[in-house]
Amino acid sequence: MSDEDRTTYLLIDGENLDATLGVGILERRPRPEERPRWERVLSFARAEWDQPVKGLFFLAARHDLPMSFVQALMSIGFRPVPLTGRPDEKIVDIAISRTLQALKDRPADVMLASHDGDFLPDLAELCDGRRTGVIAFQEFRSSGYRELVDRGLEFFDLEYDVEAFDTRLPRIRIIPIEEFDPLEFL
Repeated sequence: MSDEDRTTYLLIDGENLDATLGVGILERRPRPEERPRWERVLSFARAEWDQPVKGLFFLAARHDLPMSFVQALMSIGFRPVPLTGRPDEKIVDIAISRTLQALKDRPADVMLASHDGDFLPDLAELCDGRRTGVIAFQEFRSSGYRELVDRGLEFFDLEYDVEAFDTRLPRIRIIPIEEFDPLEFL
């Protein structure tokens, strides 16, 4: 497979992103209009590394399959991965970890959308010359990922880099001085 034929695998940890948005930022359950526009995340990944993207959206579906959400994901180009398991199992984390391990043997690049440090060992294995990235809210992303920057890991903020939201979120973040707008604070 030539570099022109490479694919980016975009792995979405739906549970983690939704919980971080709700608990960490909004301090309540997000309303549909406050959730990321997932088609923008796919488009961002495609444009950022200028290659085809295969989006896998991992979600816990312990008892019921959220069909309207699954159909919406499919219509924009994601492949939903609905999972079930024992209540004590972190089923989404297990599936993403297995997927990252399976990608080790493929000539593909990987973007992981999650804040979860549990994926650090698996993602470290993929920092072997291929492009790797983490999409998250920078202030909630596991600090352990910083140790992979020297090995090529890139960071993308879900709101500011990906522009996945229709409205500005009520976040407190470190602002690069070139982005500082005093009018936002007046």
